[in-house]
Amino acid sequence: MAVDHPVATPPGGDETRIHNIGYRDYDGPRLGRAYARRSLYSQSLRGAYGLGRSAKSKVLPMLLFVVMCLPAGIMVAVAVATDANDLPVDYTRYAIIMQAVISLYVAAQAPQSVSRDLRFKTVPLYFSRPIETADYVLAKYAALASALFVLTAAPLLVLYIGALLAKLDFTDQTEGFAQGLVSVALLSLLFAGIGLVIAAVTPRRGFGIAAVIAVLTISYGTVSVVQAIAYEQSSTGAIAWLGLFSPTTLIDGVQSAFLGAPSAFPGGEGPGTGEGLVYVLVALGLIAASYGLLMRRYRKVGL
Repeated sequence: MAVDHPVATPPGGDETRIHNIGYRDYDGPRLGRAYARRSLYSQSLRGAYGLGRSAKSKVLPMLLFVVMCLPAGIMVAVAVATDANDLPVDYTRYAIIMQAVISLYVAAQAPQSVSRDLRFKTVPLYFSRPIETADYVLAKYAALASALFVLTAAPLLVLYIGALLAKLDFTDQTEGFAQGLVSVALLSLLFAGIGLVIAAVTPRRGFGIAAVIAVLTISYGTVSVVQAIAYEQSSTGAIAWLGLFSPTTLIDGVQSAFLGAPSAFPGGEGPGTGEGLVYVLVALGLIAASYGLLMRRYRKVGL
């Protein structure tokens, strides 16, 4: 006869349990790279104005946005109150005048966009999903350029609406407004690319801010001073070529050569058509080079 032997249990009893928690294969929609790229773009664009972040993160970008729009509102109020025949400032000149505010915005938001990912080494986590280096770079670049376009186009819209309320010539104002939009679109691409390249070099946000300010603001002041010296010494031929060495004067040269904008160069004479073509090529080359450098940087970081 067979005898059943009881299984010995450990002291205190066997509390081992096997739980079937029901893992199943995912059978929902797979949204893929395009959705991931759009999500990263949307998140980065919102972050450029502190949306979805702490209240402290909203202060500086919103303050700079108000500072950009406030002079335009004052100009409109003066034009309406005095029945002026034209706006005090051309649409294409506004961003040049406010370049310090724009540079400060880029200096604050470019490191915010990329430095934290570098510092906390979260970039490889992005690439573990269905997203590649080109998707990350394109989303970040497009987001900062879009944020800059909003910052620079909003005061132009205020000027345009105010000009129509002041019953200024519709055709002239519409043409000037369109030229201003083209100018700030190019400026947004150029400044965003330069800012992101500088910020991507270092994970230290403070270093990135200082470097962006130096490149965008100090270069403009230096080039302007050297141009003024050349003008005083009657070396007017060198003024246009000196403008190639600062992002702000580069934009000034492009719009004065091809958009009919008055130039801020000493003497009021911007580059001619031939020199203007060089300005366009340099501007487009810097935008392409910025994208290429970001791609190279993130191929290494993503390993």
